[in-house]
Amino acid sequence: MTLHIGLLLFPRVQQLDLTGPHDVFAQISGATVHLVWKTRAALESSSGMVLTPDTTFDDCPPLDVICIPGGSGVGALMEDDETLDFIRTQARGARFVTSVCTGALVLGAAGLLRGRRATTHWAFHSLLADLGAIPVRERVVRDGNLLTGGGITAGIDFALTLAEELVGAEEAQAIQLELEYAPAPPFDAGSPDSAPRAVVETVRERSAANLAARGKIVERVAARLGLGR
Repeated sequence: MTLHIGLLLFPRVQQLDLTGPHDVFAQISGATVHLVWKTRAALESSSGMVLTPDTTFDDCPPLDVICIPGGSGVGALMEDDETLDFIRTQARGARFVTSVCTGALVLGAAGLLRGRRATTHWAFHSLLADLGAIPVRERVVRDGNLLTGGGITAGIDFALTLAEELVGAEEAQAIQLELEYAPAPPFDAGSPDSAPRAVVETVRERSAANLAARGKIVERVAARLGLGR
């Protein structure tokens, strides 16, 4: 039986949010991985890489796994009724509903995080509660059939965690080995808890305008969902 896994591809997606999990999922025997968007026209990611959807909302089969990546384009998605309706429809029948990075905010805008534990990129973690989520600062968070991954590179950890659920620990480890996923970064600066304070402040300053803009979107979305502060 084919396992249908759908990754939402949208304008200004963070490509590693999508391509990291895609490389894991593509190794799963019997899985068909769909890159889903409204049309099949090529789209530019947040870094300028051009990616092409292979499935549209209209021809997408019922998904066993739906995954929403993050990126600079999530603000628009959070108020895109067509996209939110597609996510809600697929989520009703999916075995797993998932996100990477700020894709969690889109799940929240679809009303799928109410009362559920979730994570997202550390710089935008403060927005989760306003969308009804129970924020958890972990790299991968599971609440029932909801799996959310932290920022960007956490998408690979998330995908391997899900692979274990789908095909077992031994096969998930085989996929990890095939990908030679054995992170050994040159700096201990991948988390605000370990990075030098000056580096954290620099990144906070760079993220401030985006956080403020998304905060306003979250306020509007929360009001639509009937979520009060």
